[in-house]
Amino acid sequence: MLGIRTARTSRTRLLAAVATAALAALTLTACNDDAGDAGGKGTSANSPAPTAPPAASAPAPAAPAPAPATGAPAATGAPAQTGSPASAKPSAKAPAAPKPPSLADGKAVTCEGSVTKTVAAPLTRPVNHLLLTVTNTGSAPCYLYGYPAVRFGEAQSVPPVIEDSKPQAVVTLKPGESGYASVNLSATDGSGGHGRTETSLAVYFHGPSGNESVGAGSNPSLPAKGLYIDDSLKVSYWQQSMDDAVTS
Repeated sequence: MLGIRTARTSRTRLLAAVATAALAALTLTACNDDAGDAGGKGTSANSPAPTAPPAASAPAPAAPAPAPATGAPAATGAPAQTGSPASAKPSAKAPAAPKPPSLADGKAVTCEGSVTKTVAAPLTRPVNHLLLTVTNTGSAPCYLYGYPAVRFGEAQSVPPVIEDSKPQAVVTLKPGESGYASVNLSATDGSGGHGRTETSLAVYFHGPSGNESVGAGSNPSLPAKGLYIDDSLKVSYWQQSMDDAVTS
């Protein structure tokens, strides 16, 4: 009898232990489920703090519509105008006054009495010589061709030219410039014939051919006492410089 009770008591205890273990397992499972739910809602102290997602960029505002143009659009990159408006134009200049033909075309003419002034000056060195100076008084260049055709008093012919005095080129005078020639009046040793004193002089100018006189002549003044001349009278070619004329 005692053995039967002991066996029942042992089995009862075993069943109680199994029930207790099963209840403990159910309790543990329920705790784990609660912990999982809590972990989804909270943040563990050892877990890194979640990074906040970047804020979405706000859309750029649309550019305002351009105001309607009131004039011509400015050129891209053009500097700002600091003076009068572009539409302003300078006033037109008055037309230039017409120039004289000789100055407008600039063409050279032949030197002659109407566009020149001639001066006659006796020289002390060399002796018995006269210097002729012709100055261009016109508005265009002029050419002094050949040599001066001189006439003293009532002479019917002109004296010969000194051939050795011929220049390399025709003498050209710009307005205001001068050309020169010398006149050998008489022989220094008195060997010349038909000596006489003259108080008037006429100078004529040659053209390109050198055989004719052109334009107006000139009548330069001579000393009041006149000049002594003889048959040895001769002239030099026109020269560009006074020195060349005097030494001819």
